[in-house]
Amino acid sequence: MKPVFLFPGQGSQTVGMGRDLYDNHPVARLIFFEADAALGFPLSKLIFEGPEDQLKLTEHTQPAILTVSVAASRVLAEKGIFPAFAAGHSLGEYSAYVAAGTLNFADAVRTVRDRGRYMQQAVPAGKGAMAAILGLPANLIAEICGQACDLLTPLPTTSDAKFFDPKCAVVSPANLNSPDQTVISGSEGAVHLAADLCKQAGAKRTVMLPVSAPFHCALMQPAQDALAKDLAVLAFTNPARPIAANVDARLVTRSEDARDCLIRQVTGSVRWVECIQLLAAQSPTHFIEVGPGKVLSGLNRQILGKDSTIPTLNVEDSASLEKTLALLN
Repeated sequence: MKPVFLFPGQGSQTVGMGRDLYDNHPVARLIFFEADAALGFPLSKLIFEGPEDQLKLTEHTQPAILTVSVAASRVLAEKGIFPAFAAGHSLGEYSAYVAAGTLNFADAVRTVRDRGRYMQQAVPAGKGAMAAILGLPANLIAEICGQACDLLTPLPTTSDAKFFDPKCAVVSPANLNSPDQTVISGSEGAVHLAADLCKQAGAKRTVMLPVSAPFHCALMQPAQDALAKDLAVLAFTNPARPIAANVDARLVTRSEDARDCLIRQVTGSVRWVECIQLLAAQSPTHFIEVGPGKVLSGLNRQILGKDSTIPTLNVEDSASLEKTLALLN
């Protein structure tokens, strides 16, 4: 076997996720206990019982998904299933590095809690936005984002130029999720304008996303700067297996490269299509989505195509674990 583990990011959370693993697998239960102790509050209770509006807060969502994903990976390890390679979508990259031994779990869960706070604080509520663009090539979407910024930026000779806030003209591709789906992020007006221009260019659909902040764009620079200070003092070790990094779509094998990629990831695009293509080129036997939901499994079908010979499995509870183990054996 030569499996690749894929770890989900923000958006895959649901109240009750991970409860089955907690109830039926002591090695998973220990991870939830460790998260509660590291954060100083009962994160596990919030994960299992809600309320949903609190779980959806970025500073809670990020450690919650990390905890469930790491718990699932520990159960797989207990069963003798280890990845040959791994990747994580945005937040999920932290899960990948914990599973690879690069980061201590307690350090990681505290870091992503703060990462969520920094992201939330970087842009005032209502000033940022994200939108999913369906059915348009990513390179064309990038061009349209540039056009939107140009349209919103006054010429230096105009009378209002000195009053212009450059943050009003920020929009760029944030998540290159599949050949058919790219998410753009930036200031609210710029995102709406870019989405409208994408419609005019032939996009099948544009969907404004219910997010609390515009992730993976230049507006996240304050969050990136704050996170860089936190990551600078954490102990990193070389990954036990290569990790496909979001920001560069390359395999990371050194600890300092891992740290650098996690820092730049905050404002950089998640190059997910390229990451999956890179991993598929390593001739894996399986992809396994490890953690809550099947978002990445769905993206794999779009990226790899219906004729792909590499199956994508998932592990989020005992039922999916048993199904995956049966298919692996």
